[in-house]
Amino acid sequence: MIDPRTHLNQVSILTTIFYLDQRKSAYSAGRKKLNMKTAFLSALLLLSAVLISPAQSRETGEQVLDLSKRKFQWMIDRRVDSLSVILDDRLMYIHSNGLNQTRNDVLGDLKSGRLTYQSAVVRDTEVRVYEGVAIVTGKGKFSGIINATPFSVDLFFTEVYVLKNNLWLLASRHANKLL
Repeated sequence: MIDPRTHLNQVSILTTIFYLDQRKSAYSAGRKKLNMKTAFLSALLLLSAVLISPAQSRETGEQVLDLSKRKFQWMIDRRVDSLSVILDDRLMYIHSNGLNQTRNDVLGDLKSGRLTYQSAVVRDTEVRVYEGVAIVTGKGKFSGIINATPFSVDLFFTEVYVLKNNLWLLASRHANKLL
């Protein structure tokens, strides 16, 4: 399978080489020579962009994973103020029992005490970062009280974060019970 980042980087390099070749031809046609210093600096800039991109992606992934972990702690602490900042207005929060909640539903349940998380032990988390989107997957054991009834459940979860106005927002979350 082709790694889209590698493929994109290869396309960028080929596009730049084509552009430089066309630029050289245009200058030659006009009896001007391509400034080798400019060509060298352009190639160096392109190479540095290609090398920096994976590092930036890793750093972004780590930031999103950290945000996901903090979100779980904020849910335990009922930090509705912090959660309201990172939950997208169009959030779809799908529980393992099939219940689908909006942003307001999630915040309302935490505020009212209808849902209280007592612990969230998360493991095996991974993140995939795309342009403006980060997908977090992981497993965890979650316990708490819903409608005065205690619960404890092992889950596999997927969270989708979107970048809006330089903030990562949780746009979708889906959980399945682990067997």
